[in-house]
Amino acid sequence: MLLSLCNEVLRHLPLPEQCALAAKLGYGGLEVAPFTLAEDPTSLPAADLAIIRRVVEDHGLVVTGLHWLLVAPAGLSITTDDAALRRRTTDVMCFMADACATLGGSVLVHGSPGQRALAHAASPEAARANAAQCLAAAGEAAAKAGVTYCLEPLSPRETDFVNTVAEAVALVDEIGLPGLRTMVDTSAAGLAESEPVAAVIRRWWPTGRLAHIQLNDTNRRAPGQGENRFGPILAALGEVGYRGPLAVEPFDYEPDGPTTAAVAAGYLRGILEGLA
Repeated sequence: MLLSLCNEVLRHLPLPEQCALAAKLGYGGLEVAPFTLAEDPTSLPAADLAIIRRVVEDHGLVVTGLHWLLVAPAGLSITTDDAALRRRTTDVMCFMADACATLGGSVLVHGSPGQRALAHAASPEAARANAAQCLAAAGEAAAKAGVTYCLEPLSPRETDFVNTVAEAVALVDEIGLPGLRTMVDTSAAGLAESEPVAAVIRRWWPTGRLAHIQLNDTNRRAPGQGENRFGPILAALGEVGYRGPLAVEPFDYEPDGPTTAAVAAGYLRGILEGLA
């Protein structure tokens, strides 16, 4: 399992410095938030994405995937009744699938809670149908690009649409496309699920519906900076045969981004060494 750092933790640094620090701390990859690359990431041509990939790989890292997909450009929504806005949003989602492949990544994480509110449509049923339409297009684009598009369950503190793995699986199964799956964010799962995160992993990973994991404490800080214990989570991932990236995604950086990244790397590497 490759340790990957969500790069917005170091977004105050230029990309080459992000890469140098992440590599020094023991990360093997970056999970990229597209808004850190450009004000409008969809304006980036393939040639620029190839340069970004080369910068990352020149530092001994790989891009493992993308997340926070709909933060920029502003004003997007997958649940809106506005058909033109849904088309614009779908175009961005499909662009992200192609961009992920160009950067060398394998997975996209669709969190973006502000862009999936039920209130964007006339009814919850309409919002869900609108979202399914957008996600189906993204799933098709992902399959063509050779990557996996994951709908991320988020806690009720963040969104009122898709809070548990079971809800995400139901929607993914309804759409029924191989390029569309779901995943586990340990902070969200720790707040929204009725059983421990390790049990969620053991229950759902063998079904083939899950494709990725992000690691963070329910206090929104990094693993090792809160009360959550990640040994059982990493052990469960080993038991189900997960061999993908372990994406570290804290939201609160205390005392700062570099220290947060360092604490997480040391804490998680210690657990992984103990499980080896």
